[in-house]
Amino acid sequence: MYRICKVLNHNGVIALDMKDNKEYVLLGKGVGFGKKVGERMEQPEECTVYSLQETSSRGAASELARSIEPEYLEMANQILNLAREQFGTIDQSILFPMADHIEFAVKRMQKGEQISNPLTQDIKTLFYGEFKVALALKERLKKEKGIDVQDDEIGYVALHIHSALEKESVAVSMQMARAVRECISLIEAQRKIHIDVMSLSYNRLMNHIKFMVARALNKESLKVNMNDYVEHNFPQSYELARIVCDHLSKALRVQLEEIEIGYLAMHIERVSME
Repeated sequence: MYRICKVLNHNGVIALDMKDNKEYVLLGKGVGFGKKVGERMEQPEECTVYSLQETSSRGAASELARSIEPEYLEMANQILNLAREQFGTIDQSILFPMADHIEFAVKRMQKGEQISNPLTQDIKTLFYGEFKVALALKERLKKEKGIDVQDDEIGYVALHIHSALEKESVAVSMQMARAVRECISLIEAQRKIHIDVMSLSYNRLMNHIKFMVARALNKESLKVNMNDYVEHNFPQSYELARIVCDHLSKALRVQLEEIEIGYLAMHIERVSME
């Protein structure tokens, strides 16, 4: 049983759970319709419940829930529900920082201000599923606000989704995308080649580096050591892979295992031959 503390709009309320005496935001179609402060209600079947106990880099959830326009909480809720359908479990505490970001972005765009994100293409490749989910915001803002949202903005929302999936901060997700971009640039500079960001080779290389970092963070190891074979057959690619791994380890402050060098070298050799 909940007691309503604030009606946000027809589709949302802030309510006190009378069992644990803590506040939550309840979002769903018609959740707040006809409700009044102090009224008691059971949790509707089709609604999502968000705790107000967390604090993020953007502030306390309890303060954000009361300061953000409810329509942006709804938009963030829609995106998280889509992400949950796509990926399963997701950290719901990201609702409030994401809604705050969307509100701020809309206000900027309404003033004609646009941000640039040099990592947008990398985010599309690294976090393809998250970016696809985030595109729902583009459609909704066009329909409800008449705003054309650029992919640079969608990229930042995709980072929020990724952080909710991996339980890491948006800053860390951005750091990873930047570090991977630096690795690609390093390979291009050393080999004097340009890797087409739309190519399959680029996609494979980006994803390999992404999962290489994930293995390091999760302390997982590859089973078969290819280093001797690769170093003997592709010595230049092997040496470049060693340089890239060292750079990545320093940039992300994770220790990549030496066994990773051979596998990365094979990807470098492949992309260099195309």
